[in-house]
Amino acid sequence: LVDYNLFLSDVALMEAVVGEGAAWALDELTAYGETLGTSATLELGRVANREGPRLETHDRYGQRFDRVEFHPAYHALMRLQVAQGLQASPWSDPRPGAHVRRAAGLYMSGQVEAGTSCPISMTHAAVPLLARADESLRAWLPKLYSRVYDPAHRPVTEKAGALVGMGMTEKQGGSDVRANTTRAEAVGAAGPGRAYRIVGHKWFMSAPMCDAFLILAQAPGGLSCFFLPRWTPDGNLNALRFQRLKDKLGNRSNASSEVEFEGALGWLIGDEGRGVATILKMVEFTRLDNIVGSAGVQRRALALALHHAQ
Repeated sequence: LVDYNLFLSDVALMEAVVGEGAAWALDELTAYGETLGTSATLELGRVANREGPRLETHDRYGQRFDRVEFHPAYHALMRLQVAQGLQASPWSDPRPGAHVRRAAGLYMSGQVEAGTSCPISMTHAAVPLLARADESLRAWLPKLYSRVYDPAHRPVTEKAGALVGMGMTEKQGGSDVRANTTRAEAVGAAGPGRAYRIVGHKWFMSAPMCDAFLILAQAPGGLSCFFLPRWTPDGNLNALRFQRLKDKLGNRSNASSEVEFEGALGWLIGDEGRGVATILKMVEFTRLDNIVGSAGVQRRALALALHHAQ
């Protein structure tokens, strides 16, 4: 099954897009569906899963740089999705039906390759949290809105676009995030938008190649949500020490990792002690993306997913 249009061949998808208020996007979804259905794009999906990511912890001089390297096929698929604005377009252009149009694009992308949806989904979910954060964090929004995919390993100020990952799970707690032991101490004054030093670990950090992460850590006021960039504002690499990449049964094209924080700089989002409530907003957005991606050929499930996206 090659060289077909993923959008025009899916009557349920077309009807759901129109019925949920995104008829204005029919032409661009048709063009995207045609691009995704080519033999060349489908081959990218196959190769990206065969040639998985590799973690390089040190450079040739023995200095830590904790960089994840990918096959060009992965980057090509990421470039397609970012060019469609699947990581942030409903926030940068919030017209009626914007979430439906994005969900339809994500749904088609997942039929070619699903692993790339991880950083796309988490970035989309992180934007509304950052939009309500301190001014210094809101400065990231233009880079997250950008439709230029930039995988370079350098400070965000030197990049054309950026992506956001997430880390909650720790060794001792699993899904019980309130058992987290990672600690956060304020560098100076405490409170939302202030800098903290993070010490601890994450047993599962999603998409370690991203430019920043939202994590949970124990502050004096309780479990809290923090924004950790890969590079600090002074241009130095932040103290996120990636230990290894996970060996997974699925989602193989995408990197998932274990990481240690050795006094990494993070900025508090929301109030201390409200970390679970804050980051769960991000989790709910990614969960909806999972529903869209797994709707398959079930017409009712697809219609409901696009309805809730809107």
